[in-house]
Amino acid sequence: MKHLVLALASTALLGVALAPSARADEWNKKTILTVNEEIQVPNTVLPPGKYVMKLMDSQSNRHIVQIFNADETHLITTILAIPNYRLQPTGHTVFGFWETPPGQPKALRAWFYPGDNFGQEFAYPKSAAVQIAATAHQPVPTTEATQPSEMATAPVTTTPAPAETPQQETAQATPPPAPEQPAPAPQAAPAPAPTPAPQELPKTASPYPLLGFAGLLSLAVFVVIRAVRTS
Repeated sequence: MKHLVLALASTALLGVALAPSARADEWNKKTILTVNEEIQVPNTVLPPGKYVMKLMDSQSNRHIVQIFNADETHLITTILAIPNYRLQPTGHTVFGFWETPPGQPKALRAWFYPGDNFGQEFAYPKSAAVQIAATAHQPVPTTEATQPSEMATAPVTTTPAPAETPQQETAQATPPPAPEQPAPAPQAAPAPAPTPAPQELPKTASPYPLLGFAGLLSLAVFVVIRAVRTS
């Protein structure tokens, strides 16, 4: 069993204080305590007030705890317990508490009488044990016995802490990266439009050489004709 987290009974945060006459009887371990805030014990919740806790007068079972009102005229509850051991006894009463769900009173776990290296760890009903085990993440002693006549022989089992379910992260499919678009091919520059041909040839020379050429041609024709007539 995991190490029991214990708290001194005089700690105000746990709402329990011991009277000076706490060590009243070595046989029944009678302890007078004052509760400053609600605490949970098997089968009931103790409101603020003064109470007497002691072992039931039984030779066969020394792990049955009774809780009375302050003057011991009313038995509030009877609790079945199992032995709980500690390595180093102390000179004062020590109580251990279970962690409980939010909004619920602290649950009394164990009781150690001054000078004893063994104490009482309380068995809770199944419904309460399930809640405590789920919150404390530790196994909790459990019994279904509720009557003192049953507790001398009633079995004590253990309610295990629920198995922790590993949180599964939902795998989100990552879309593949978009393929890189090829760079656009360079476009050839459009060819320049052809220059339209001029409507008229440019005048490049004077008409006088042409007139001279025509005169020479006429002279040559004249000479040829004359030569033909002469012959």
